[in-house]
Amino acid sequence: MKVQEVLQAAQRAKDAGSTRFCMGAAWRELGNKKNAFNHILDMVKGVNGMGMEVCCTLGMLTSEQAIQLKQAGLSAYNHNLDTSPEHYPKVISTRSYEDRLNTIANVRDAGISVCCGGILGLGEKDHDRVGLLHVLATLPEHPESVPINALVSVEGTPLGDDDDISRVDAFDMARMIATARVVMPRTMVRLSAGRLSFSDAEQFMMFQAGANSIFNGDKLLTTDNPAFDADQALFEKFGFVGKPAHKGPMVAPAEMDGSIVITKVEAEKQEVSYA
Repeated sequence: MKVQEVLQAAQRAKDAGSTRFCMGAAWRELGNKKNAFNHILDMVKGVNGMGMEVCCTLGMLTSEQAIQLKQAGLSAYNHNLDTSPEHYPKVISTRSYEDRLNTIANVRDAGISVCCGGILGLGEKDHDRVGLLHVLATLPEHPESVPINALVSVEGTPLGDDDDISRVDAFDMARMIATARVVMPRTMVRLSAGRLSFSDAEQFMMFQAGANSIFNGDKLLTTDNPAFDADQALFEKFGFVGKPAHKGPMVAPAEMDGSIVITKVEAEKQEVSYA
């Protein structure tokens, strides 16, 4: 995509109420794509100049590339682990688990926030879901955001054509979100791909379980997502208020008594309670 085209999309997102703009590229790694990388740096600078947070997902990164993105104004980098280390080789062969962990380390060392989560519905078992959360919760620092995705099966792909892959239901999602919230209490837990398959009531349950962020926009890379207006109406129905850009997490664990309690915070003179 052209730089100006992307910046126009970012402006539309800002006008619709988004505070972070995410950009993704469909390649394994940047490698020697020098011209493409220079365009991406211009995109990052442009979106950052609008006062929005900027997130990219560009596959594997070297430490030098991560530093350049940070200097351009990148706020966060998305690089999912997808599943547990044990189940990963059964699903993905284009890069290793260690490759992904190295990219996350390069991003963290450059001072960029880490967005890293996984996908439910890859044929994994419960212990694989626990294994993924264990890896995330035992990184040197917890990711600032953890997307929890439900697989959107695509016809013609191995998982899309596998009749043995069971559909992920709202209770699977709620359990994963709630566990992520407990083991990573200051992380933004993102309700991500697959939202179109869940009712408003099911999504509300997931937010009550601990989700406090979504990916908004008509497309999530290759799969459909609720329209801006639909999400706007959903949040009005739920009584949710958006977090301003560049304000950091709006949650703070209170005194522990066996449970996680979220204290009140102030954002742009509006007091918002999370419980």
